[in-house]
Amino acid sequence: MMDGRSASSLSFGYVRSPDQDGARPAAHQIIIVGGGLVGLTMAIDLASKGVKAVVLEKSNTLSEGSRSICQAKRTLEVWDRLGVGDIMLKRGVEWRKGKVFSDDHLLYTFDLQPEGGHKMPAFVNLQQYWVEQYLLERLLELGGEVRWCHEARSIRQSDDGVCIEVATPDGPYNLDCEWLIACDGARSDIRRHLGLTFDGRVFKDKFLITDVKMKGEFPNERWFWFDPSFHSGQTALLHRQADDIWRIDLQLGWEANAEEEKKLENVKRRIKAMLGDDAKFEIEWISVYVFQCRTLSDYVHGRVIFAGDSAHQVSPFGARGGNAGVQDADNLGWKMKLVLDGEASCSLLDTYSRERVYAARENILHSTRATDFITPKSKASRILRDQALSLAAKYPFAQKLVNSGRLSEPAHLIDTPLNTPDNDVFACHIAPGSPAEDAPLSKNGKEDWFLQELKGEFTVVAYEPNGLNLPTRLDIGGIPIAVKTIAKGAALDDVSGALRRRYDMKPGTAYLFRPDQHVAARWRKWSGTGVEECVERAAGRRI
Repeated sequence: MMDGRSASSLSFGYVRSPDQDGARPAAHQIIIVGGGLVGLTMAIDLASKGVKAVVLEKSNTLSEGSRSICQAKRTLEVWDRLGVGDIMLKRGVEWRKGKVFSDDHLLYTFDLQPEGGHKMPAFVNLQQYWVEQYLLERLLELGGEVRWCHEARSIRQSDDGVCIEVATPDGPYNLDCEWLIACDGARSDIRRHLGLTFDGRVFKDKFLITDVKMKGEFPNERWFWFDPSFHSGQTALLHRQADDIWRIDLQLGWEANAEEEKKLENVKRRIKAMLGDDAKFEIEWISVYVFQCRTLSDYVHGRVIFAGDSAHQVSPFGARGGNAGVQDADNLGWKMKLVLDGEASCSLLDTYSRERVYAARENILHSTRATDFITPKSKASRILRDQALSLAAKYPFAQKLVNSGRLSEPAHLIDTPLNTPDNDVFACHIAPGSPAEDAPLSKNGKEDWFLQELKGEFTVVAYEPNGLNLPTRLDIGGIPIAVKTIAKGAALDDVSGALRRRYDMKPGTAYLFRPDQHVAARWRKWSGTGVEECVERAAGRRI
């Protein structure tokens, strides 16, 4: 394991690749541009499926500053499938509750996970440099490759691949690949090379975001203030992270001078106003942000595919940026594997764009509403916001009007051609297109979790299948399918009943899950023909 004590400042030396000495450009199936949390997650997912991708990273370090800190439940479940969920839990700060204040008075509290029976908590706060370190270690365990100080300078596409010019300290060289996945962030060079532009808004406001190291007495909760006495007329946010680091966000206003606000003496003055003159703390990281809510209209451009901030950007309120990027990778990995293996046509990748653009627009909608509420742009909107805050102190119904950031949730991909519509009636919110929900299970008498049985492949889960002797695996047109039987007294047993309740499982019920753990179809009665048709559709063969 790398030296965790210096995770935020780890650097990696440039290493010359044998590809630089070839007479012709070396050819790879996949090249990922960008070695941040999305690019590393993408590379791990592909490696877990037997696909080696080369990651090109133009810098030589992990993320600077904590940056994305709120790792959501669904993201943690993706990482758990990839083998890094437990270490994220061990290192990070778990939380599910929050408080919202107006002035210095508590308006209300909220609980993001009031029901138990889930392996992963609602959120874990963990600095991005820790996340990237653990992802990098896992990728190297799987035999992956990251080329530090290798910058994709230009690209040239053909019908069957991409040629990339790569700049290095030793000079440029060329690489060929079948597919290029651009995970190179908000200032994406690949997006610029293709001349692509975002749709959306840039908000005329600025926020000071700083990491403070201190011994705080605050609980592991998200605290948000409207118009606090220590920062009059603006908003403030406080989060605990690992290693006694605290994230503090302070609204500045559009007219604020970013360079002045980032000066150490000015930051300390604001922090002392919040914590008190006698507070002891150290400043770890400072940044001033202008929030943006924007997306590309299409994430697939020929042989170039965009994911993460290179494809979409949202304001930090709601923790929808990094979490959405990880879920991009989760959606793309299995589809890319089927295409590379010749089990699906390239049109399956178009569903990646369709599904993840939908998710991005949903995130942008929530993020835009939060930003408009937090930073009203007219006298009328400010009056409405202040009235909502006033009512929320007394009336629970008004608390739903207060928006300090609707926190990240996975998209329910209801409108996708990969779903098979229901023919039966179910009394639960988990439907075709929904992400799977976890539940405790017993496996051979030992504690297990439902999502751990969905191991990144197509899986049929049959509940009390009425004496049918089902196989443990199927092969449908070259696509392997795992079959899990859950029954009383069987190897897999829903002893708590949580799975039955959450999925409205009656005896004979079966669900088909995609490799990214989204529901593709469900039935009240097992049918081999029905399973085959639904797998064919979920794999894009019936688009």
